[in-house]
Amino acid sequence: MERAVGFDNQRLCVVPRPLVTEALARPVTRRLVVTDAGYFPHAVAHGRHRLAGAEETIVIVCVAGSGWVDVDGVRTRVGSSTAIVLPGGIPHSYGASETDPWTIWWCHVRGTDVPELIEAAGIDPTRIALSLRAVDRITAMLDEIVGSLERDQSPARLLATAGMAWRMLTQLAVDRRLPEQGEPLERAMRYLEERVDGTIRVPELAALVGVSSSHLSALFREATGGGVLAHHTALKMARARRLLDTTTLPVAEVGREVGMNDQFYFSRQFRRTHGVSPSAYRAQRKG
Repeated sequence: MERAVGFDNQRLCVVPRPLVTEALARPVTRRLVVTDAGYFPHAVAHGRHRLAGAEETIVIVCVAGSGWVDVDGVRTRVGSSTAIVLPGGIPHSYGASETDPWTIWWCHVRGTDVPELIEAAGIDPTRIALSLRAVDRITAMLDEIVGSLERDQSPARLLATAGMAWRMLTQLAVDRRLPEQGEPLERAMRYLEERVDGTIRVPELAALVGVSSSHLSALFREATGGGVLAHHTALKMARARRLLDTTTLPVAEVGREVGMNDQFYFSRQFRRTHGVSPSAYRAQRKG
């Protein structure tokens, strides 16, 4: 028989619904509020079936063992270091494996900003699972949320946990966008970082990491919003800013340090990025 709660050493926090309603009417927490959170270790026979979905968006992070999630007739197997995000209103079922029950951290969230946050993580009814690059980082955030709600559910506490949940959800989006070590995109990005003072040709870089030029360009657009050369230029401008801020090198020398030997070309590129010339940027008061 499946059960929703009642696991040895579990942690479970449910914010009373009148307090949730009040939070959703206040500034900040109307944008994001944690309504439930918990930790279920070795959750034997754990399972939930919501034919009409849940009012909240549900985040489940599996840290050990395995389980499954059904959405729209499609079953997704869930293993360690995987996050499941179930948007509000989506009918679903999920449960622990019978032979290797999962250990999960989880939380439910509501608010006007939740749809945009889960969209940034690439979540929709056809893609609910995310492979986590650093599961310990996400679980530490969930532990902090649970620990905070265990203390009390005052307006101040709900405000604090809203910030924690915001950070967690944005981290899920970052994990989706940044490439895994050794992937073609990661290798290409590292190559560009190591050659900020040089020039590159997209076909040569694509051949180096083992993909076509068009595929490499598509990977960069997905991860950065721009192409390969645009990313390389952004890296050059970032180094130029550091040199302008931390050294007394002449502007022409800063340009040469980032592979732009023509001072006028460097200045045009810098102004295009920053809206001011390198000299004007250096003169600005910062900090």
